[in-house]
Amino acid sequence: MNEIFPPVAINTEAPPAPAHPDGARGPLGPASWYARPAARHWTAPTAPPAPTAAHAFHAALPDYAPTRLVELPSLAAELGVGRVFVKDESSRLGLPAFKALGASWALHRVLAERGGATAGATGAAELVDAGAGVAAGPAGAGYGPIGAAAGPAGAGAVVGAVEPVTFVTATDGNHGRAVARIARLLGQRAHVFVSRGVHPEAVAAIEGEGARVTRVAGPYDLAVCEAARAAEDAGDGPGAGSGSGRETSPTVLVQDSGRPGYERIPGWIVEGYATLFAEIDAQLAAAGAGAPDLVAIPVGVGSLAQAAVTHYRAPAPDTGAGAGPALLAVEPEAAACVLESLRRDERVSVATGDTAMAGLNCGTPSSLAWPALRAGLDAAVAVSEARAARAVRDLAALGVPSGPCGAASLAGVRAALTGDGAADRRAALGLGPTATLVLLSTEGPAANPHGQDTSAHGQSAEPHGSDANAYSQTPDPYEPDTRHHEPDSHPYGPGSTPHGPATHPEA
Repeated sequence: MNEIFPPVAINTEAPPAPAHPDGARGPLGPASWYARPAARHWTAPTAPPAPTAAHAFHAALPDYAPTRLVELPSLAAELGVGRVFVKDESSRLGLPAFKALGASWALHRVLAERGGATAGATGAAELVDAGAGVAAGPAGAGYGPIGAAAGPAGAGAVVGAVEPVTFVTATDGNHGRAVARIARLLGQRAHVFVSRGVHPEAVAAIEGEGARVTRVAGPYDLAVCEAARAAEDAGDGPGAGSGSGRETSPTVLVQDSGRPGYERIPGWIVEGYATLFAEIDAQLAAAGAGAPDLVAIPVGVGSLAQAAVTHYRAPAPDTGAGAGPALLAVEPEAAACVLESLRRDERVSVATGDTAMAGLNCGTPSSLAWPALRAGLDAAVAVSEARAARAVRDLAALGVPSGPCGAASLAGVRAALTGDGAADRRAALGLGPTATLVLLSTEGPAANPHGQDTSAHGQSAEPHGSDANAYSQTPDPYEPDTRHHEPDSHPYGPGSTPHGPATHPEA
């Protein structure tokens, strides 16, 4: 284990087996559920101003538009609640997942702090405002918002930099591509360490952004260690890539998982995710729905869940306190590190297994996120591959293109609100028959092509029928796959394996 990452308690027990042969409708075992109803009454110490600046930054980007919030009445009827909305992140800033929100804000902040100024029209240095949609550019040549065409090599370099910055990161899919894309648009470089099990098409997409890719023959946690070591080794001295501010090294680690001594840049990534929740607030208001009663969040290391806790547990403007929505974390059974940490009441690592929910296949919660998750999450649930596969197919049929990670939200809500013991779980979540649920579908099928060439994605992504109430429309980028496959028994459909289509070997 890399010395950069202090060891945490390790659980070496194998992930629990599904309680039902197909795992999709069977009872939810005690090892797959955790609840602490008092969490919704916890109030975060302060309401940080930075997410507001991040939202203003994103709104200034040329490619920015709120992703759609889709109401699905049939799911509300199935779950026995008032209204169900799905936040569709299948197209975000030109990428098929929400991760670009955090990566763009973090890279902007890194470059702004390293350069300290950007040249204006007169060539004189001007301070970079933390909320402005401008990245630090070279002296004498102002640089516009992210998304503007990148100029010659080095055109996005910071003031005084001899060469472009290299952003180093580890990924199990979406974060790495987001870092690579934003780095390319800013004229910078990216070096991405890819963990075992990431689909070859997802790896190719990262390489297509111009990033250097290093494949790691191990899980995500090992890729994180390898990326941290590479950033440290490439530095000009102690602290290179540490996120401490104005490093002299042209190599910077940009990781969404915090650990002691490395939490500033992960904090900026979390701030970037806050834009998603600001959009949900506005979209729910437009739909006449008010505040949600439950928000379901797919969880890997917990950074998005930290953003949810920060947003929904912020002090109320009038009283400074008050109950917010129930927050439900959803993880794969093969990698339920947050669930296990909550059960043990300490941050622990777990041995991870194979899962089509590749973006959630993380074994250790972020140290930055953990205090917020421990205090502010109402519940956590681990879902089987079959539950996630069913959710992918059902969302596709309802006009929401989702990968296994994004569909985990629906799988988790179904596991919590149906089956044996559902009444007790509903009570723990404080949900009645008129409750409003928001499910975060964090990626589209293009982000994580596990099982993509099945009937799960052979549907039109446009809303239709009684479930067509979408508050921000986006075009359908997906076409049905007409390739022939021999049938097999995998839950994601014919021709697929736990690592994706049988015709695509594991990277």
